[in-house]
Amino acid sequence: MKTIDKIYINGEFITPQGTEYFDLISPTTNEKLGSVLLGNTEDAQKAIEAAKNAFKTFSKTTTSERIQYLEKIKSSIKKRKEDFVNVMTEEYGGTFQFASVSYDYMLKSFDSAIDMLHSYNFTKTMGESEVQMAPIGVVGIIIPWNSSNGFICSKLSTAIAAGCTTVIKPSEMSAQQTQLITECLHEANLPKGVFNIVNGLGEIVGAEISRNPEIAKISFTGSTNVGKIIAKEAVNTMKRVTLELGGKSPNIILDDADFSTAIPLAIGAAFMNSGQACIAGTRLLIPENKLDESKLLIKEIISNLIVDDPKNPNTAVGPMVSTKQYNRVQDYIQIGINEGAEILTGGLGKPEGLENGNFVKPTVFINVNNQMRIAKEEIFGPVLSVITYKSEEEAIEIANDTTYGLQAYVSSSNTERAHRVASQINAGRVQINGIGHDPMAPFGGFKQSGIGREFGILGLEAYLEPRALIQQK
Repeated sequence: MKTIDKIYINGEFITPQGTEYFDLISPTTNEKLGSVLLGNTEDAQKAIEAAKNAFKTFSKTTTSERIQYLEKIKSSIKKRKEDFVNVMTEEYGGTFQFASVSYDYMLKSFDSAIDMLHSYNFTKTMGESEVQMAPIGVVGIIIPWNSSNGFICSKLSTAIAAGCTTVIKPSEMSAQQTQLITECLHEANLPKGVFNIVNGLGEIVGAEISRNPEIAKISFTGSTNVGKIIAKEAVNTMKRVTLELGGKSPNIILDDADFSTAIPLAIGAAFMNSGQACIAGTRLLIPENKLDESKLLIKEIISNLIVDDPKNPNTAVGPMVSTKQYNRVQDYIQIGINEGAEILTGGLGKPEGLENGNFVKPTVFINVNNQMRIAKEEIFGPVLSVITYKSEEEAIEIANDTTYGLQAYVSSSNTERAHRVASQINAGRVQINGIGHDPMAPFGGFKQSGIGREFGILGLEAYLEPRALIQQK
């Protein structure tokens, strides 16, 4: 049983002024793992003040100095791979496979930031003027529980590359993971105040970050509903915002695709991170005349899908993060039944032998139309809706008929056709014939999937403000 009773402000582990404890519960067993002492408004203000003071000097650092800091952080994280994987599987219930990939992405965040600093020119010429790309100021980073340390690394590495200082509010449910990354960051010996980490509730610590006038920008990943609240609060002080929000990603399998390859990919896209992923391909669009073939393949694949303890290296689907999330997914499965969709596989209740944890049966609905709630709303669990279409044009129309637009998937044996279809999908990223990540390509959403972009040059420039110097001749 572990009690985490420190937050990190101005280069030191300190006891927060907050007095409320939050219990950390294992998603796998629902047994108590420990507790975390939560920070309050005063703690958030203290962290913001530290970041503000640090910005005065850190904003003036050279690119070579920032590269050194990023290399130090990466070096510190590299020493503790096993710890990062273990704490993610234990506290979050992320599968060993996902936790291992997430760890690799953490390291790549620093590689990408370093690569950009080697090539990015912070001073440009536009017209006849000099344009300086200046660090924006103190950045508030607010992140969810579904890949906590991955988000910290990607956002913090970008902020450091830009010359910004930060106040980070992770999910209170990720306190053990946060403790580990904080220890690594502390070991890297960055200047005091460059990063500050405050455990706390969104309505307290997150709210202070959103309204405090000393915060110049907020980088938030989470639900669309919370993103709207943050955006409304941020506008009062004209904060810049990057909001990476929800998704209901379409996966179009065209009629010329190799279904023996495309269907396993589709299951992987739908159930990645146990379905707790904003980019999960949860709407599978199948040609009407290929439905019977697809149903057989789906049932076969899912029958071999291992749902088990996330520490098992072969587990494909682990538990939901909490009983609240488990109940949410169960409610949506019942909604699908009530709406008249047919369960092809899975359904209500827990898999046999896993009754103690928050495990969901991987569930696939057929006979779904795009107006059903299970096809329109983000479920955030291993639930896939299969929707049929008659023509390529109808598939594109269905794919775009959503309030979201974060990611999409297209499969076809004809690369040119796949590219043509992908180019008509209203999503920030479209995966063609596979699932991959390009850390230099922008990531973010159309419509209610967010505002702004992360990663690469566009992600870096979201942490910068252009200052034009116009010299009169």
